[in-house]
Amino acid sequence: MATSHNRKVLFGLGLENGIHQVRDMHRHARGADEAGLDFFSLSDHPTAADRVDAYATLGFVLGATSTISGGVICTNLFSRPAPMLARTIAGLSAHSGDRAILVLGANGSPSEVDPLGIPRLSPGARIRCLEEAIIVVRALTGGGEPVTFDGEFYQVTALMPTPSPTPPIWVGVGGPKGLAVTGRRADGWIPPHAADWRSELVASARPIIEEAAVSAGRQPNDVGTVYLVAGPVTRDPVPPSQTRDAGGRWAGGGVQQWVEELTFAVLEGGATGFNYLVRPGESHDDTSLRRWTDEVVPAVRAAIAER
Repeated sequence: MATSHNRKVLFGLGLENGIHQVRDMHRHARGADEAGLDFFSLSDHPTAADRVDAYATLGFVLGATSTISGGVICTNLFSRPAPMLARTIAGLSAHSGDRAILVLGANGSPSEVDPLGIPRLSPGARIRCLEEAIIVVRALTGGGEPVTFDGEFYQVTALMPTPSPTPPIWVGVGGPKGLAVTGRRADGWIPPHAADWRSELVASARPIIEEAAVSAGRQPNDVGTVYLVAGPVTRDPVPPSQTRDAGGRWAGGGVQQWVEELTFAVLEGGATGFNYLVRPGESHDDTSLRRWTDEVVPAVRAAIAER
């Protein structure tokens, strides 16, 4: 599954989101902006009292940066109804010069919805709700005529769409029905469980996405794959056995090992983006982070450009 090399490969940074981590978050966001990364991300867990609200923070960080885009990976859709989410993302785009990315998931697990008094949905209903949400957001952004939509989960009546353009829409799902929605509706896919470019999950999922895209009149590569990556970035190589964890996922290594692996992921695995994360509750190690922004990312960009 090789990529078409004319698509820009995006490099991102997943920020800390604890209330006690806001100084690190702001510092790292500014550093990523100055280093020329393409996007930053925040996680969304409204039930967690020790974490800042994702969308309030997204607006704050977009306002404190200049060129980097930002998104919430993944938006807790069931606590943020799609019509209001369309207005929120449009406002963020207007303030930031169209630097907002909308990333949606379908996690309606009891721990995410029960404390907020949100009704539980079955797995199938969550996927149908996700598809409706994408339809509604696209309809309510980018200008046009008043929108009336009478869906299973969302209803709007003669609502004017915002003139702000529709943002890139990425989806983080894993089941066949969710993958089909991704192919029909989304611009990007984030594999679940931090599955990477060598995983069976990705190998089996991409054909479903691409077949759904074609069935909807799109091209197979209209939906990119943005991978979540984590782990140390060391100066020197580590033993090859340490570059992957017990589940087979990429776990980090030396700068050159990162460069070779991510270049392979793009040229042979079809990757269109990488988001460098930190474990929940922890802060980025500044040394690894600088190697990511100043060494790994430029070297992968250069290697891709040569092909």
